[in-house]
Amino acid sequence: MATVAPPRSGTIRWSDFALHHTLLVAGMLAMFLPTVASLGAGPWSTEAGVHGPLVLATGVWLIFRRGAEIRAAARPGSLGVTLAAMAVAVVGYAFGRAFDFISIEVAGMLLAFGAVAYSFVGAAVMRMMWFPIVYLAFMIPIPGYILDSATQPLKQLVSEGVSDALGALGYPVARVGVTIYVAQYQLLVEDACAGLNSLISLTAIGLFYVYVMRNSNWRYSVLLLALVVPIAILANCVRIAALVLLTYYAGDAVAQGFLHKFAGMVTFTSALLLIFLIDSLLSPVRAWLEGRR
Repeated sequence: MATVAPPRSGTIRWSDFALHHTLLVAGMLAMFLPTVASLGAGPWSTEAGVHGPLVLATGVWLIFRRGAEIRAAARPGSLGVTLAAMAVAVVGYAFGRAFDFISIEVAGMLLAFGAVAYSFVGAAVMRMMWFPIVYLAFMIPIPGYILDSATQPLKQLVSEGVSDALGALGYPVARVGVTIYVAQYQLLVEDACAGLNSLISLTAIGLFYVYVMRNSNWRYSVLLLALVVPIAILANCVRIAALVLLTYYAGDAVAQGFLHKFAGMVTFTSALLLIFLIDSLLSPVRAWLEGRR
């Protein structure tokens, strides 16, 4: 299988690569551009998929920043493995594209790109780049019915926590299931708490932060990663509490305006700030773990 010898210094010269592998580049673009357009018009336009473009950009950056290591370790991969992976990828991509299964389509595209990368750099580099590969998998949209089933217990937890906390502060709050009653209003958390769909986004960004900032200490990285889900849940509690208080003080119309315009931003910003805060508070733990290495 024809390969391109990695340059010994400097950056990858994509013009040379495109010149020598015109058909390959054209095929990759033929897969990438329509799929990204579908993602932009679909999952990436919703709160549950807002992390997609960010994951794509930062994932590519994670790969390019280690370009020198990749060039040094690159060896051609097995032709048999490449062809097998490509066959599965093309079938999956064609099926997903034809029948509008965007998750299968994106997975097929990423597998195809992975097969091409493996053919040029080999297994050793693919193992070395395991995190960017896993991280880019967050581009694959999770079907709504799976996400709804997975987040249903979290909706119950959030509604219970918010109603108990506000009740303890003296607000006239009651709860039945995932419906919160405040004064003469009722707030259906199952709908209003769509911010729990941002759990995937927060997990992806949390992984990126831990990998870039704390990857030198795997024990601390595991500890910080274990806190990402509780942080996401707490951020959603902040979101729902804000909605309940806005409903109580300003009425349902103002609360619904906040829900559609700013609630997602509040959730995401709250979660990021909590990650930074906890990372700062845990600095003595990080120093202790680094001292044990």
